[in-house]
Amino acid sequence: MNFDIMLLLPELSLFVLAAALFTVSVTSPGDGAARRAYWLPWASLAVLAVCLGSLNARGVMFHGTYIVDGLSQIFKAAIAAGFLITSLFTPNARGVDDDKRADYLMFLAFSAWGLMLLSSAAELMTLYVAMEISSYSLYAVIPLRAQNKNAAEAGVKYIMFGAMATAVALFGYSYILAGQGTGFVSELAGMDWSFAGNPAAAIGLILFLCGVLFKLALFPFHFWAPDVYQGTGNETAAFAATLPKLGAAAVLVRLAALLAPNLEITFLLALFAAASMTLGNLAALAQKDLKRMLGYSGIAHSGYLVIGLAAGTAEGLGAMSFYAIVYLLMNMACFWVVCHLRCDGKNPVYDDLNGLSKNAPGLALVLAVSAFALVGLPPTAGFMGKLFLLTSAWNHGYAWLVIVAVINTALAIFYYLSLFRHAYTAETGGAVNLRDRNWMGTVAGTVMAAAILVLGALPGGLYRLALEAGTTLLP
Repeated sequence: MNFDIMLLLPELSLFVLAAALFTVSVTSPGDGAARRAYWLPWASLAVLAVCLGSLNARGVMFHGTYIVDGLSQIFKAAIAAGFLITSLFTPNARGVDDDKRADYLMFLAFSAWGLMLLSSAAELMTLYVAMEISSYSLYAVIPLRAQNKNAAEAGVKYIMFGAMATAVALFGYSYILAGQGTGFVSELAGMDWSFAGNPAAAIGLILFLCGVLFKLALFPFHFWAPDVYQGTGNETAAFAATLPKLGAAAVLVRLAALLAPNLEITFLLALFAAASMTLGNLAALAQKDLKRMLGYSGIAHSGYLVIGLAAGTAEGLGAMSFYAIVYLLMNMACFWVVCHLRCDGKNPVYDDLNGLSKNAPGLALVLAVSAFALVGLPPTAGFMGKLFLLTSAWNHGYAWLVIVAVINTALAIFYYLSLFRHAYTAETGGAVNLRDRNWMGTVAGTVMAAAILVLGALPGGLYRLALEAGTTLLP
C-alpha cells in the first residue's frame, strides 16, 4: 500500500488535537475539562500552520482512494482556518453545560477532521465514509443548548433528514457501481452519464449527489437549515453554517469531471441553483431572527456556488472554490457578531443591533464589512467571488442562470443592508445585551474583516491557486 505520512500532516495534526480534547474530557470530568482546554486556540493555530506548510504536497495513497492535490490542500487550510475561528468563541458557548463543554469541543474537532478527509477522498465509498464522520459529530452537538426545546427539535430534524440523505446517497452509489462498475472518480470521469446512454448510472449519480447537496443546503434539500440554525446554539450554528459547506463544495468540485455542461444532470443542478437563490433570498426578506435569516441566506449562497459547477470549466471550478473559502470568512464574521449580541445566549433579532455602532463600534464595523461582502459589493471579497462565478458561466450556455443570480443579488441588498441600517442609524435597542469579549475574539473579528477586504482588493493569489486546482481535475 502506497503510504507517505508526510502527506497526511494536516489530518494527523487535527486528529491529535481532537484526541487531546478527548483525553481532557475523560481525565477532568465536570467543568475542570473546560478550564483545561485553554490551549485550544493555540493548538488550532498550529494546525492551520501545518496546513499552510502542506499546500504544495502532492501524492496518491491507498491505491487511488485518497488524493493529496491542490484542491484538497486549499480546502484543508480553509477548514483549519474555520476551526481556528470557531475555537475562539466556542469554549464559552452559551447553553452548553460545563460538564459537556470538552466533549462539545471534541466533537467539533472530529467533524472538521472528517471534512479534511472528505476533501481528499477520490472514491465514492471513501467520500461517503468521510461525509458520515463529519456528520455524526454534528448530530451530537446540535441539540446541546441547555433547557431549550428548539435545540432538541433542531437535533431531531438534522438527524432524521441527514439519515434520509445518507440512505439516498448510499442507494445511488449502488446504482453507479452497477451501471459503471467502479467507484473511482478518475475512472468515472471518462464514462457516459447521459440518461440516453446509461440511465441507471445517471439516476445513481443524482441520488448520490443528494447527500452532498444536503450538506450544501441547496434546494430542494434546504428545508432543514433555517430550523436547525435557529434552534441550535449561536456558536454551533456558526460552525454548522460554514465548514460543512466547504466539504460539500470540495466534493462537488472533485466530481465536476463527471458533469459536462450539456448533460441533463448539469442542467438539473442549474435549475436547483436558480430555485435555491430565489427561494433563499425571498424567504430571508421576511425573517426577524438573525440566525434564521442567515439560514435562508446560506441557501441562496449555495445556489451561487453551483453556478461555477454548471459552467463546467476550470474557471468555473476555480471560482467555486474561491467563493466557498470567501463565504467561510463572510459568514463566520457575521456569526461572530451574532454570538456577541446576546449575553444570555438567546437568538438575536434585528432590534438587538440598534445602537451597536455607538456601544461597540468594532462589532458594527465587522458586521458592516461582512454584510457588504455577502451582498457582493466592492471592494469586498464577496464582489470578486461573484464576479468570477458569473463570468465563468456567461459564455458557456448558462447566461440565463447569470441573469437570475444578478436579480437575486439585487434582492439580497434589502435584508443585508438592514443589518447595517439597524447598527448605524437606529438610536435605541439591545446593544446593552452585548456579551463580554476577550482579546483573542477581538483579534479574530478584526482579522476576518481585514481578510475580506484584502481578498477583495488582491484576489489573484487565492484565485490562482483555486484555478490551478480546478485545471488539474478536468479531463
